[in-house]
This record gives sequence, structure tokens and C-alpha cells, in this order.
Amino acid sequence: MDLKSYLATRAAEVDAALDAFLPKAKEKPATIHAAMRYTVFAGGKRLRPILCLAAAEACGGDSESAIPPACAVEILHTYSLVHDDLPCMDDDDLRRGRPTCHKVYGEGMAVLTGDALLTEAFLILAQTHPAKRYPVGSYVAELALTGGSTKLIGGQVMDLEGEGKKLTKAQLVKIHEAKTAALLTTSIRLGAMTANATDKQLEALSIFGRALGLAFQVIDDILDVTASTEVLGKTAGKDAAVEKATYPAILGLEKSRKEAAKLTKEAMDALLPLGKKAQRLREIADYLLKREY
Repeated sequence: MDLKSYLATRAAEVDAALDAFLPKAKEKPATIHAAMRYTVFAGGKRLRPILCLAAAEACGGDSESAIPPACAVEILHTYSLVHDDLPCMDDDDLRRGRPTCHKVYGEGMAVLTGDALLTEAFLILAQTHPAKRYPVGSYVAELALTGGSTKLIGGQVMDLEGEGKKLTKAQLVKIHEAKTAALLTTSIRLGAMTANATDKQLEALSIFGRALGLAFQVIDDILDVTASTEVLGKTAGKDAAVEKATYPAILGLEKSRKEAAKLTKEAMDALLPLGKKAQRLREIADYLLKREY
């Protein structure tokens, strides 16, 4: 199966599982469940769940066992987007080519939608079958740490506090290690854990995830400058408008592109201990480096 077909197939599997896991849109109270589904099924690449499934395969497991954590990370990611888009945060009206949750359902309901999705993520994650090395509690702890004040939320705090300030590259890396890279890494680690990954495999995949996550963010920052709103599916040029610290703002476009390529190579090198089984992860890393949206 070529990469394009693989990504489409895995995304369809994730969508089917998400549809089964989430409350139906008409289940009472219907407004919150409709809002949850509106945001989860707004499109998107399904990158994090696909990486979760691919990591399970790279460690000799099967993708079916990794479906609950794959869905959990996607739902947690979606919650973070709902809250990030709020007027009190990044204040965006467009996400994945559609009006953001608060534009459709109002700010109060958007806050509750994010809260509900965050809680739902752990309900789904708790349905993961334990592996020999990893009881269910280890999956829950992994995602809770990533979603907490030292990672995802902490990164958003640093991001908000950095607006309008001249940050160093090291400070910017710290923000995105806590945000983008942390959730990508956890997606990969959770998939590997369902396959009963060894410590060596988990370490290699953690290095891969960090480098891949940072490369993904560099490309995201570049596209915010170079791509249109129509192509991105979200408001282009938003980072510069609010004086947000980004890689192009600190390094310039050309150096940012070189940084993305360097980080992608670091990610590829980290996969060497996993051999041929990690080929799909290598293909995804290369695809993300060359993406245009």
C-alpha cells in the first residue's frame, strides 16, 4: 500500500472508531454532543492517531489494539484546538476550513465542548487492552502528563506570555517541545506501548517524536507566512498579526526550512534501531516535511 492509500485507510478507520466512541449528536443534552461531533469531524489530517497506529506496527503490534489510544489523542488534540481558538486565547474564527466551535455554538458552549472532549479522551483511553509491560494505568498517566500544566497547557501559557516579546530560538523550542512535540511523541509512545514495546524501542520512538513534532511546527510556522487561508483551512498570517514568536520571525524563512530538514533527519536517524518495520514512520516524516497545508 502506498503512503497516500495508507493515510486514507488509517484515517477512515480512525473516523469510524471515533463515530462509535462518541455520544450520538441527538443524545441529550443534544447541543453539547452536536458541538463535540462538529469539532471532531471537521476534517483534519488525523496525523496523531495515524502515528499512533504506525508506531504499534513498527513495534510488531497490530493497529486494531492501538485504536483506543489513537482516538483518545485525536480527541484531546481537538479539545486543545477548541480552547486555543477562543477569543480569550488565539481568537480565531476559522479551523479546518470551517467556522470555529465558538462561532457556531457560542463561547460558553465551546468551553464546555473542550471540557467534554478532554474527559471523553480518558474514557476512551481506559478501554485500551493492557500489554505485558504496560497496564491501563500507564496509558492514562502518559496522556495525563502530556495534557497537563508542564506540557500542553504549560506550552500554551508560555506561548501566550511570549506574544509581543522577542524570544530566543531556545525559548521557542521550549514552547513547542511542550505543545506540538509532546502530543506527537505521546501519540507514538502510546501506539508502541500497545505493542508491548521494549525500553529501547520506546526511547528511539520518543526521540523520533520530539524531532518530528518540532519539524512539524517549523513547517506550520512557514506555511502561516507563505500559504493562503483557503489552502490552510485556517486564518493565514495570524501569528504575525498578534506578534507571536515563530521560527520564520526568529530565523527567517530560509533558515527555518533548513531547520525543518535538519529536524526531519534527526527523526529519521532515531528510527534506525527499529529497522525496516519503521519504514512507514519514515515515509510519514518525509511527507510532513514536504506538505503544503
